[in-house]
Amino acid sequence: MPTEFDPNRADSTPPHRQDATVAPPPDLPAAAPRRALFIIAVVLLVLVVSGALSMLSRIRASHALARETEHEAIPVVAIIHASSESPDEALVLPASVQAFEESPIFARTNGYLLRWNKDIGSHVKKGELLAEIDAPEIDQELLQARATRQQIAAQLDIANISADRWQNLRKTDSVSQQEADMQTSSYQQAAANLAAADANVRRLEQLESFKHVYAPFSGVVTKRNVDPGALINAGSAGKALFDLAQVDPLRVYASVPQTYSQAIKVGMPAYLVLQEFAGQKFTGTVARTADSIDPTTRTLLTEVDVPNRDGRLLPGSYGELHFKPAINVAKLTVPVNAMLFRQEGPRVAVVGLDNKVQLRSIQIGRDYGTSLEILGGITAEDRIIINPADSLEEGQVVRISDETLGGKR
Repeated sequence: MPTEFDPNRADSTPPHRQDATVAPPPDLPAAAPRRALFIIAVVLLVLVVSGALSMLSRIRASHALARETEHEAIPVVAIIHASSESPDEALVLPASVQAFEESPIFARTNGYLLRWNKDIGSHVKKGELLAEIDAPEIDQELLQARATRQQIAAQLDIANISADRWQNLRKTDSVSQQEADMQTSSYQQAAANLAAADANVRRLEQLESFKHVYAPFSGVVTKRNVDPGALINAGSAGKALFDLAQVDPLRVYASVPQTYSQAIKVGMPAYLVLQEFAGQKFTGTVARTADSIDPTTRTLLTEVDVPNRDGRLLPGSYGELHFKPAINVAKLTVPVNAMLFRQEGPRVAVVGLDNKVQLRSIQIGRDYGTSLEILGGITAEDRIIINPADSLEEGQVVRISDETLGGKR
């Protein structure tokens, strides 16, 4: 029968404790060392590959973003081509009127301006007195040089007499040959001193004549830069006294486009038109050309001589030269909003085959309001940027928009 549990007995145990047993853990086989290391290596490899793929993805995304940013930073431009239009009957070019001869007049001696005889606008003849200079130092030097010359002339007379006398004494053997030769040498030296004194006197007399300033050619005084009492320094280092210009005839210069260069011949007629003389034509003749095309503007510098007997035409004026060349060349026009105004002059921005900007200098002909006639600097095949930004620079890379004016790329 079952034994009762007596809590007062030391050897007694609870019933459920007597029957309970503790199960030991199951015996598992120990993992092999090589297999454990393989598992660890596989886990590490997976982690490394995952990190590398993540980093590579980030690098690719960064490069793609940089390329996209760089692509978006390149300005997009619209381009056009210059329009070719039928030629006019006459070739009209902007022209610059210049004096036939123009020269600053400088003093050739130092001193003070005593008086001027001609002012600006005065018409003078060649050799006419323009101004007088007071040069007291030159006056005194000339007086001293003349006195020195007189002294040397007196010494020459004495030396001549002595040389003749000693030569006569030598004939009677009263003196030695050496003494006679010394007297002859003294005479020759005195003669040389007199020649030098004469040259110095002539030099100072020439400087003295420079106190009077004369016109080197006939013309008109365009500037007077000094007043009486002003200090005058000789040579170009000093201030020019006057500017003198010959205004009959006048030289009129124009730049002829390369396409018309073969039609411009020396002796062919041309006429000048000025805005202040509406409806009047001043006929001239092609006097000469540069016989060379300017590589910057692709134009031929041409000079036309225009008579100006009544002095109505003024040097420095702006006008238009009209030619009638025996050639038919289509003219080029571009919109006014294709121009860039830079310090160097008008420019257009042309996109090259490498998509880099080229800033071309242009020669402008007629202004038609919304368009301009271009006489040189571009061709009909050039890709011209329309509405160019002021920040465009030479050699800058641009992208051409898909939709360009006129549908031309």
